[in-house]
Amino acid sequence: MNTQKEKKKVSLTVWILAALILGIAAGLLLQKNSDIAETYIKPLGTIFLNLVKMVVVPVVLFSIMQGVISLQDIRKVGSIGGKTVLFYMCTTAFAVTLGLVIANVLNVGSGYTLSSESLEAFEGVSETPSFIDTIVNIFPSNAIQPLAEATMLQIIVIALFFGFGIILAGEKGKMAGAVVESFSEVCIKVMGVIIKLSPIGVFGLITPVIATNGMSILLPLMKLIGVVYLVCLVHMVLVYSSLVKAMARMNPLTFFKGMGEAMIFAFSSASSVGTLPFNMECTQKLGARKEISSFVLPLGATINMDGTAIYQGVSVIFISQIFGMNLTLSQQITIILTATLASIGTAGVPGSGVIMLAMVLQSVGLPLEGIALVAGVDRILDMARTTVNITGDAACTICVDASEKRRELKKGAALGGNG
Repeated sequence: MNTQKEKKKVSLTVWILAALILGIAAGLLLQKNSDIAETYIKPLGTIFLNLVKMVVVPVVLFSIMQGVISLQDIRKVGSIGGKTVLFYMCTTAFAVTLGLVIANVLNVGSGYTLSSESLEAFEGVSETPSFIDTIVNIFPSNAIQPLAEATMLQIIVIALFFGFGIILAGEKGKMAGAVVESFSEVCIKVMGVIIKLSPIGVFGLITPVIATNGMSILLPLMKLIGVVYLVCLVHMVLVYSSLVKAMARMNPLTFFKGMGEAMIFAFSSASSVGTLPFNMECTQKLGARKEISSFVLPLGATINMDGTAIYQGVSVIFISQIFGMNLTLSQQITIILTATLASIGTAGVPGSGVIMLAMVLQSVGLPLEGIALVAGVDRILDMARTTVNITGDAACTICVDASEKRRELKKGAALGGNG
């Protein structure tokens, strides 16, 4: 029975990969008729992504609540939360540093000529909130609005407080706990049905991107794209492989093979939040317990931005070199700090990286017009950085789960020794 199930899972991964390849081929064939891709093929991807986004909010709400309830200890939630945030902050800081170093070494902005069109002001950036405002905005003034607007950090806060409430209510809270568990199971079943449609969704998402962003827009910025993809690959192979091996005693090849489905979907959808159901399924197949993955992954989809940090590090050097402005060491340290802190509260949806890039550029006095240079290929870059983001979420889940298992074993051994 298990063998049949595994075959089914592998076949879905193959279908998703096949859909990705077919989508790229169809996009290349439709470059001269991109309207066909936009009008008739894109809706397939949009419908699928809408279905995924529809299920994400209830999945996050009920899975985090269930995770908190199943832990039965508020201090344990604090321990897992602390490890998770520390892991994400450290890997994000390392990611932006890696991006800066490789972009400097490879002179990512060399050989690019500015055109007058490139210097037009970029209007896609709204005013960025201050750090204090970001902290205040984490706590919602009502429980319904965040659910309607899919504001992930606020939903996590709601889920944590209600989860704590159910634990503290003791016997009287057991019925509420059973309802949460029931809804969580229903959400997972709905999620399973939607995931089966993913090959169609992947084809619908990737075809219009390739058809619209043909070689004419990619060639002038090919060096930027190449460096971002290179740093993303180095970060995944170097950092995540090492952490998974050292902290979870897991073979990195096993980890990446198990993450295949989620990584392919992340690449085609460019949405960390949209990939959340796939990520939950993949990490649980890799051995992470449900109560850990249901807490760590939604948090990661919101605050873990390793891929986005890489994109910022490379893009800032690219923009500074094009404008002939050399960044000092202290300015580059400012970029590392700003990018790491800005990752908290950035929505896990396509295009959010541009807002964070604006914050980073402002922190070192670079002109915001520089964003116009990378905006044309932002979707192509977004695919790579989202893949890194969700892989980092999964690596953290595997590592935190292994850490908690070791802690529980030590606690059990200590209690046994005392007995």
